[in-house]
Amino acid sequence: MHYKEAKSILSANNGMNIYRGCTHGCIYCDSRSKCYNMEHDFEDIQVKINAPELLENALRRKRKKCMIGTGAMCDPYMHIEVELGHTRKCLEIVDRYGFGLSIQTKSDRILRDLDLLKSINSKSKCVVQMTLTTYDEDLCEIIEPKVSTTRERYEALKIMRDNGIPTVVWLDPILPLINDTEENLKGILGYCIDAKVLGIICFGMGLTLREGNREYFYEKLDAHFPGLKKTYHKKYGYSYELKSDNNEKLWEIFHDTCEKRGIVHNNGEIFKYLHTYEEAVATEQTTMFELFKIE
Repeated sequence: MHYKEAKSILSANNGMNIYRGCTHGCIYCDSRSKCYNMEHDFEDIQVKINAPELLENALRRKRKKCMIGTGAMCDPYMHIEVELGHTRKCLEIVDRYGFGLSIQTKSDRILRDLDLLKSINSKSKCVVQMTLTTYDEDLCEIIEPKVSTTRERYEALKIMRDNGIPTVVWLDPILPLINDTEENLKGILGYCIDAKVLGIICFGMGLTLREGNREYFYEKLDAHFPGLKKTYHKKYGYSYELKSDNNEKLWEIFHDTCEKRGIVHNNGEIFKYLHTYEEAVATEQTTMFELFKIE
């Protein structure tokens, strides 16, 4: 861990990264890619020490309220958050100034800040996004070794549900020859149905690999799935997109299930919802979402 004085905190789309790097150890993480120009080891977390001050200054100057996003690149609830509380400080500022929040994580540490999430949601809108990758808990410990288990994330989603906080699940990634099975997909969808998630973001049954994360991923394949790297090399080479052979079948199951259960599964609709600020929130997630559907 090391500290840095940042010059700014919000992107043009009002997203923020409080930290850079991650200690969750997910074997497929795109944020390891060299294109993001990280100048330090991925596990050597860069802490933007002045993030709360920068955020407060930015929100104070804004003429119109908006949704503030975090978690797209680096998880706001990685291990050091327990000690530093940087994410919580930023959520307090979002709450104080009456802005909305769209927050993405793989950790049930987010439950520590349930009081703030509820407060933000009562004034504007707070959407919790949670990634679910594998229904198999043993496999979860291999491909996502230092993060909350899938079951723990599912329990966190239910707590959000019970507190009226809308949730969106990222079904991503589906690793060919590892978790690209009907059993895995149906298990995750079952969790989503039970937790009454508002929507599920999915870009297809597969994963993407770029320089940086590709090498790390293959290293972990060698360690945990002997012989599979050779199969990947032969099948995909150095392709960016690695689509599962089961893509069409799984895609059909995904869309059919979402349609039957009333779960929004159009990525464009979901992203529009995540970026739309509201002064007040309806009591039912599905009713609330209908206000923002793309025609």
